[in-house]
Amino acid sequence: MNPLLSHLQPYPFERLRQLFAGVVPPAAYSPISLGMGEPRHPTPQFIKDALSNNLSGLASYPATAGELGLREAFTRWLNLRYAITLDPATQVLPVNGSREALFSFAQTIIDPSKGQPLVVCPNPFYQIYEGAALLAGAAPYYAASDPARNFAVNWDAVPDSVWQRTQLLFVCSPGNPTGAVMPLTEWKKLFELSDRYGFVIASDECYSEIYFRDEPPLGGLQAADKFGRSDYKNLISFTSLSKRSNVPGMRSGFVAGDAALIKAFLLYRTYHGSAMSPIVQAASIAAWGDEQHVVENRTRYRKKFAQVTPLLAGVMEVALPDAGFYLWAKVPEQLAMDDAEFARALLAQYNVTVLPGSYLAREARGSNPGAQRVRMALVAETEECVEAALRIVQFIQSRTA
Repeated sequence: MNPLLSHLQPYPFERLRQLFAGVVPPAAYSPISLGMGEPRHPTPQFIKDALSNNLSGLASYPATAGELGLREAFTRWLNLRYAITLDPATQVLPVNGSREALFSFAQTIIDPSKGQPLVVCPNPFYQIYEGAALLAGAAPYYAASDPARNFAVNWDAVPDSVWQRTQLLFVCSPGNPTGAVMPLTEWKKLFELSDRYGFVIASDECYSEIYFRDEPPLGGLQAADKFGRSDYKNLISFTSLSKRSNVPGMRSGFVAGDAALIKAFLLYRTYHGSAMSPIVQAASIAAWGDEQHVVENRTRYRKKFAQVTPLLAGVMEVALPDAGFYLWAKVPEQLAMDDAEFARALLAQYNVTVLPGSYLAREARGSNPGAQRVRMALVAETEECVEAALRIVQFIQSRTA
C-alpha cells in the first residue's frame, strides 16, 4: 500500500457526516442542504441534445489530446472571454473536470528527488490541493490569509526558505470559499516570485463565470498577457463547465497556458488514461460555444444572492462575494459556539446543512483561519435558499433573544 495515503486527512464531507452522526432533524422541516457546492440549476437542453445526438462516439477510443475541434472551442472561448490568443495544438488540453486535473497536474510537476519539495496553497483552501501535494511526495505549505481583506493571501509573509523549496503554487480566483478575486497587483507579485524561484503556478478558475460585479473576474492568463508574458511561462489555468453550464456530472473542463507544461501534462495523461469521451467532447464544444445560457445562469445567481444575503446580514457577519456561489459567514460571537457546533445545532433544530469553515482550512501558525466561519452554497433554487436563510435567522434569533 502506498504509505503516502496515510497522510491524507478526511474529506470535509466525511467530517461533516461524522459531525452529524446521531442527529435526528425535526420532521416538521424539509431538509435543505447548503453544504456541498454542487450546481443544481437545470442543465441547458441544447447540451443534453448534443450528448444524445453523438452516441456514435461510444464506438471509438478517444485521443487524450482531444479532437482539434474541441481544442479550438477552448481557444475561441479564451479569446472571447479574456481577449487572448492561444495555439489550440500546443497550449490547451481537455480534462475530465478541474478536480482530477488539479490532482494529476501535481503528479506531473513535483520532483520528490529534489530535497523536500513544497506546494504552497491558500488557507482556507480546496482540499484537493493538499491531497495532490501529499501523494506527489511534497508537503503542503498553508500561506497565511488576512480576514480583514476577505482572506486574501499575504504572500509577503511566506519566508524565502519556503519559496526556495516550492515547486508548485495553487491559487484559486475567484476563491473557494470566500469568492474573492485576485487583483492584477497580486498576479504581478506572483509572477515575480515564480521568475525568482522557478515554481509553477496552477490557477484554479472554475468559478470565473458566476460573478456579481460589473466587470468579470480577471484570469491568470489574462493577467500574464497584460504583463507581456504571452508564453505563459510556468503558468497553467484550470477551468470547467460544471459551474458555468450546470453540468457537474459531465466532468468536462480544460487547462491552458505554458506549452512546455501542457506537453508534459499530455504525456502523463496518456499513461494515466485521462481521455475525454467523444460524446462529452461534442457536448463540450456546444457548451463552450454558447454564452446566452451562461448569462441566464449568472442572472439567476445574482437574483438569488440579492434576496438571501440581506436576510443573513441582519443576524451575522456576511457580505456579497466578488464571485462564486458561496457565502462565507461568521458565526455570531453571542452564540458562544464554534463553527462545528453551529452546523450541528442548526441541523438538529431546523434541518439546514452548512459546512463548518474550519473543515476548509488547516491549523497553521497557531490558528485555523476558517474557524468561526461557515460556508453556505447557494446552489438550489431561490425559494429553497431563501427558506434556508429564514431558518438560519430564526435559529440565531432563538439563541440570542
